[in-house]
Amino acid sequence: MDIGGVVLAGGKGIRLREDKALETISKRTLLEQVVFRLSLLDGDIPIVIASGRRYPQLAGYPRLRIAGDIYPGKGPLGGIYSGLKASDSFYNLVVACDMPFLNRDLLLYMVEAAIGFDLVVPRLGNLIEPLHAVYTKDCLAPIERLLEKDSLSVRGLFPMVRVRYVEAEEIERFDPEHLSFFNVNTGVDLERARGLIERFGG
Repeated sequence: MDIGGVVLAGGKGIRLREDKALETISKRTLLEQVVFRLSLLDGDIPIVIASGRRYPQLAGYPRLRIAGDIYPGKGPLGGIYSGLKASDSFYNLVVACDMPFLNRDLLLYMVEAAIGFDLVVPRLGNLIEPLHAVYTKDCLAPIERLLEKDSLSVRGLFPMVRVRYVEAEEIERFDPEHLSFFNVNTGVDLERARGLIERFGG
């Protein structure tokens, strides 16, 4: 399977500094930590950024490319649409730029589960992780319909496509602590991430 990766880096780091993707954990920025863990993929890795932002090309990752937000101000749903539109791959792992502990084995498991589905998303009880999910190009048209109606909840897409949920017992085979879904939003999160990173070869 030709799998691409999409990194959403358009959000403002309101509780950190303006651009949290460039906060450093160990020897890499948050963005580099995420890209490093997606580098197992065959396809390109578009990084979706907000208008007016600039990121330097990351050394050692020639398949990265910057994708502008086609629907500015439309939140994660708009970012997902822009990333899927920019990708050359039918299947795409879509993740946020502030998730430094992505688990490669879990990601590969989700990719393998994607055959026959439009969206593969982790579910832990009532908690769903749409920014750690596999989306196919078949999600583009329904997302566009939602955006045109200004309906911006990612969950609004679910009834419109074929969804495969990856349940807690499946996730815990690879990631029993659920650190794949750890987001860095505050200074406390950042310090915790810095304490954990050595376990992940960061």
